[in-house]
Amino acid sequence: MPIKSSFQAEAINNHIVKWLHHYAENAGVKGFVVGISGGIDSALTSTLCAQTGLPTLCVEMPIHQAASHVSRAQEHIKNLKERFDNVSSARADLTPVFEIFKEQTPTSENPYILDLTLANTRARLRMTTLYYYAGLHSALVAGTGNKVEDFGVGFFTKYGDGGVDISPIADLLKSEVRELAKYLNVTQTIINAKPTDGLFGDDRSDEDQLGASYDELEWAMEQLENGKNHNDFTGREKEVFEIYKRLNTINQHKMKPIPVCKIPQKLK
Repeated sequence: MPIKSSFQAEAINNHIVKWLHHYAENAGVKGFVVGISGGIDSALTSTLCAQTGLPTLCVEMPIHQAASHVSRAQEHIKNLKERFDNVSSARADLTPVFEIFKEQTPTSENPYILDLTLANTRARLRMTTLYYYAGLHSALVAGTGNKVEDFGVGFFTKYGDGGVDISPIADLLKSEVRELAKYLNVTQTIINAKPTDGLFGDDRSDEDQLGASYDELEWAMEQLENGKNHNDFTGREKEVFEIYKRLNTINQHKMKPIPVCKIPQKLK
């Protein structure tokens, strides 16, 4: 999806940085902790946090990670530390933790269910690690989800990468994330890399898992918001719209507040 001509990268950048600084100040914390994956969302989020001038800790958390993901993450952290003296880094290799966890828990005869459950477990181990560092440094965990992931198709792990304190880029579409990342001179290899969650230990991309690209999903998101339905489209457009609608429906449990069973007052 082409970026809108009205997109004001500098103004949006300044708005987010000011919002981050104000939130941290009101929360009485010292800074931010960001998990760095080698992808564009975490690269942009950490760059925004760094611009606040507050301590920003970039954490690598490999679990059988692909070499390309590791190299991109390390390249980004190196560049960010060169640009901002308030940025530091840490590395927690969670592969041994993950393997011990698997040894202590039952398996499944269904390979798909097992792979998906273990993928979500990776994300939750990382969330726990980020909050450990945040506790040590009196910091906030900054989320890296964008608008399509967080509010469109629910492409995140509940209490994994969805378990954060603040979400600075969750109102930006993926195309807007790319535009802002370019404006902030995020490493070109990261901008060009295929989006992937890196949770399966292979090279499958987000598009492989979702069945549509982010540009396509942004289009479908806009169509649904405009009141369209699948009967309004044919061919690939209809296929993409149905993919988006299905994911948006089945992942509502991630996007809505936790249901609370309200007890009638007469029973208390």
